[in-house]
Amino acid sequence: MSSTPYEQLDAWIDQHFDEEVRFLQALVRVPTDTPPGNNAPHAERTAELIRDFGFEAEKHPVPAQEVKDYGMESITNLIVRRPYGDGGRTIALNAHGDVVPPGEGWSKAPYGAEIENGQLYGRAAAVSKSDFASFTFAVRALEAVARPAKGAVELHFTYDEEFGGELGPGWLLKNGLTKPDLMIAAGFSYEVVTAHNGCLQMEVTVHGKMAHAAVPDTGVDALQGAVKILGALYAQNTLYKQVTSKVAGIKHPYLNVGRIEGGTNTNVVPGKVVLKLDRRMIPEENPAEVEADIRRVIAEAAATCPGITVEIKRLLLANSMKPLPGNAPLVTALQKHGEALFGQPVPAMGTPLYTDVRLYVERGIPGVIYGAGPRTVLESHAKRADERLDLEDLRRATKVVARSLADLLA
Repeated sequence: MSSTPYEQLDAWIDQHFDEEVRFLQALVRVPTDTPPGNNAPHAERTAELIRDFGFEAEKHPVPAQEVKDYGMESITNLIVRRPYGDGGRTIALNAHGDVVPPGEGWSKAPYGAEIENGQLYGRAAAVSKSDFASFTFAVRALEAVARPAKGAVELHFTYDEEFGGELGPGWLLKNGLTKPDLMIAAGFSYEVVTAHNGCLQMEVTVHGKMAHAAVPDTGVDALQGAVKILGALYAQNTLYKQVTSKVAGIKHPYLNVGRIEGGTNTNVVPGKVVLKLDRRMIPEENPAEVEADIRRVIAEAAATCPGITVEIKRLLLANSMKPLPGNAPLVTALQKHGEALFGQPVPAMGTPLYTDVRLYVERGIPGVIYGAGPRTVLESHAKRADERLDLEDLRRATKVVARSLADLLA
């Protein structure tokens, strides 16, 4: 009994799935904690592994001084170009290899890539080394079965998403190393993401005057000033809930103070406190206005504390992603095959995360987010202990991407 071209793609992926899992395990076992961001060794290992598949990776090391100024140690971005013939689209598949450090509370070794009950555990197992595997094996299946005669696929493996992507996809695009027609970036299997939040990160340094705790009146307590500023920021956070987005999957803006440092000892009035904040912006917001408003709130709060001065430094500004009209072929293909393989509708929607995809979209390249992973970030344990990936999600997402590539290159 003859099978359809889609079923032939599925069959190839099933036949090679154990190999795909071993490939992912090998990638997870090379740490890419960012910070510190010494990620060139992972790129070297990836290039070595895919050479066994007949794929040659172009290595694009970012100059050392640029990386150091950025706050990381090493970045080598990879491009694997697979041309099939004149005409047709060039489709890029992007996944990032950098990841936040494991942290505490793991029941499995963070870089052990252990498998238990059909789930692979490890930092970056779900976000997004899983899509190094899904994208690579989707392309292998495509070439083995569909054998496209026109267009091209590019694999973009980059290493600074945690720092904003400017030295990953941003650097490749700025230097004219790639200009695809369409792109798919690493994501989860149960939705096609077409829009996402923006992110503004700032460092606020509150200056007072150190003094002995026995004579506190001779100093100016920077921590008390910081408390005033925190109160004002959290009051804004309450107001943000009244600002709602019209994009499905995105609710409202919000602000998080994720790090506080200060003081020198318990018997010293603190002379300096540093706050680091993260402000998520819905697609409808204007980033310049958001930043100006936060600066105003901080300045007004600091002004109520005599002797306190404040320095504010922007650490990151990642614009939101808004869907480009040209993304329709991507959305149609991924939704069609996602529903067929997962047995349920795969909605097109927004996400409160921010990603590298915006950097492609800002340059007029329609892009969406889709890949191997569960229904939610919470379910994946991304950025928490015991990050894990359901291997059946990996298998089916690989099939969805392979089928979609076949459609898009037909």
